Amino acid sequence: MTPRTAMIAGTGALPALLMQRMVAAGLPLVIAQLEDVAPDLPGNPPVEHFCVERLVPFFDRLHELGVARVVFAGAVSRPALDPQRIDPRSATLLPRLVSAFRKGDDALLRTVIVLFEEAGFEVVGPIELTPELVPGEGVLTAAGPSDADRADAARAAQIVTALGAVDVGQGAVVAQGLCLAVETLPGTAAMLQWVADVAGAGRPDPAGARGVIYKAAKPGQELRVDMPVIGPDTVAQAAAAGLGGIVIEAGRVIILDRAATVAAADAAGLFLWARPS
Repeated sequence: MTPRTAMIAGTGALPALLMQRMVAAGLPLVIAQLEDVAPDLPGNPPVEHFCVERLVPFFDRLHELGVARVVFAGAVSRPALDPQRIDPRSATLLPRLVSAFRKGDDALLRTVIVLFEEAGFEVVGPIELTPELVPGEGVLTAAGPSDADRADAARAAQIVTALGAVDVGQGAVVAQGLCLAVETLPGTAAMLQWVADVAGAGRPDPAGARGVIYKAAKPGQELRVDMPVIGPDTVAQAAAAGLGGIVIEAGRVIILDRAATVAAADAAGLFLWARPS
C-alpha cells in the first residue's frame, strides 16, 4: 500500500483547500477529525473520527490505514477531557496532555506533535504540501501603505512579537501609533469585531491613518500546526473595522484563496502588504 497522509481537519477554509490540492496531486489521503468538530469539506468524504481520550487507538487505526505522515489543517478548539472515556494505553499520555492543556496554544501543539512523532508518524505543515499559499515580501494590492501605515505596522509588529514571547496571540491592530486591540484566545475575527464595535473610536485624528491589522507567527512558533491564516473574510472584517490595510509577516502567513483575497481588498480600497520580518 502506498503510504498515506492523514489530514487532521478543523474548521475554516484551509482543510477543503488542502484536500482539493492533495487529491489533484494524486496523494493518498485519509481525513480525520476530532469529535464535535465539523470541517466544511466538499463531497462529504469519508472521515475517521477520534477523541483525545482514546488517542492511542486512533494511532493504531492510522497505522492500519497505511498512514505515514500527518498534516494539521484548520482551527480546533480545546476539547474537554472526560476521564471515564480514557483507555489504559492512552492514560499513559494523560499527564503530558493535562500539563499541555494548561499552557498556551503553541506549547499545547508542540506536545501534540511530539505524541504523533513518538507514535511513528512524520508531521508536516500545510505549506510543505501547498507552498504557494504563503506569499513572499511585497505589496499584493493596487493600493500600498503610506509612511504612516508603515509606522503603524512596525508598532504592531513590536506588539505581536512581545505577546508571542509569552505564547499569546498572533495579531494586533494599531492606528496612528496607538494599539486598539490585540488578538487573544477568541481569535482574529473577535479582535476585529471589537475594533469595529468599540475601539475604532480611539483614533485621535479622524483625518489621519485609519490603522492596520498585523498578523505574524509568534517567535519560535511551531508552524507545522499553527501558521497564521488570513483570507477574504479577514478583508471584510478589516473593512468593517474601518482599517486602511492588512499587513502580514512575509513567508510565515497563509493566504487562503489569494486571488479572491486580493480582489476583495482592492474592492474595499484596502492594501495588503507582506512585510519582511
